[in-house]
Amino acid sequence: MSKPEIQKEDWGADSSGQAVSLYTLTNAAGTEAKVTDFGGRIVSLKTADRSGNFADIVLGFDNLDGYLRKNPFFGALVGRYANRIANGKFELNGHTYELARNNGPNALHGGLRGFDKVIWDSQIIDTGNGLALELSYVSINGEEGYPGTLKAFVTYSLNERNELVIDYQATTDKETVLNLTNHSYFDLTGQFAGNILDHIVTIHADRFTPVDSNLIPTGELRDVSGTPFDLRTPQRIGARIDEDYEQLKLGWGYDHNFVLNGQGLRVIASVVEPTTGRKLEVLTTQPGVQFYTGNHLDGSVTGKGGVTYQYRFGFCLETQHFPDSPNKPSFPSTVLKPGDQFHEITIFRFSTEA
Repeated sequence: MSKPEIQKEDWGADSSGQAVSLYTLTNAAGTEAKVTDFGGRIVSLKTADRSGNFADIVLGFDNLDGYLRKNPFFGALVGRYANRIANGKFELNGHTYELARNNGPNALHGGLRGFDKVIWDSQIIDTGNGLALELSYVSINGEEGYPGTLKAFVTYSLNERNELVIDYQATTDKETVLNLTNHSYFDLTGQFAGNILDHIVTIHADRFTPVDSNLIPTGELRDVSGTPFDLRTPQRIGARIDEDYEQLKLGWGYDHNFVLNGQGLRVIASVVEPTTGRKLEVLTTQPGVQFYTGNHLDGSVTGKGGVTYQYRFGFCLETQHFPDSPNKPSFPSTVLKPGDQFHEITIFRFSTEA
């Protein structure tokens, strides 16, 4: 195989009978990503360990049926607004917009039928730098309570540097708010047989956004120094996760937005799994990342190979703007105006350590 390739196959139909497709992206190194146009989800991601053995490192299901049922956003492309909006409402230009409250009093991850539950238009394109899977979706004015007709384009590409690149772009015809992310759960062992507490994590963030009892940011940007949220040097995910610290108790572990250092496309986090040597680096242009340690996985979901996903069996690094930004003027703005273009990039880079 001389260059990255993309193959398309039929993958069944959704509950309305609309056809769903599955795309397989491969490179010369043997890395393989499977992405479906249902919710733009990363279904499978096979990478090599230090011995050259390939295994799938993302949680999910063996077939479409699992994704059609209620699940914790496995691999999903999340929008129109990823993460939480307090009390399911926000004000924009003097008008209050009411959203579905699907997470206690909050709006979460786009509502009852967010971007993770729609079939995106899909096509294989040549970007000039290789092939990519382009997904597009038109979210009409008022959908899930959000203003403006939004045209979103998301491309997935896998290059020979072992990078899965996710490129997000969008325009609107009316002022709106927008926050897009991918919600993949990782287990770099490729076994899905235990928790991820022995993975070694680094997050390049001097501050994080503490939350209240509803997991809504208080507005504070807290220094991580001297707290279990100081992940600026490599440490086991489980090293301090159960400490007697209010924020860990509120999140049942890590479920918080980190305020990322630097700007532009840069490495913002890395995770290494010691037994296999697999390493994941995350690069992004976004200002924040939600580090989530699968605290609500409880064995109620049966996934790939009949495995029941238990407490902390996966971790997420969801690059994003901050939660509840529409109600927090001091946070980086998530407002998108007509004539402007939303454009953010996130890269998952794979390698191994000895």
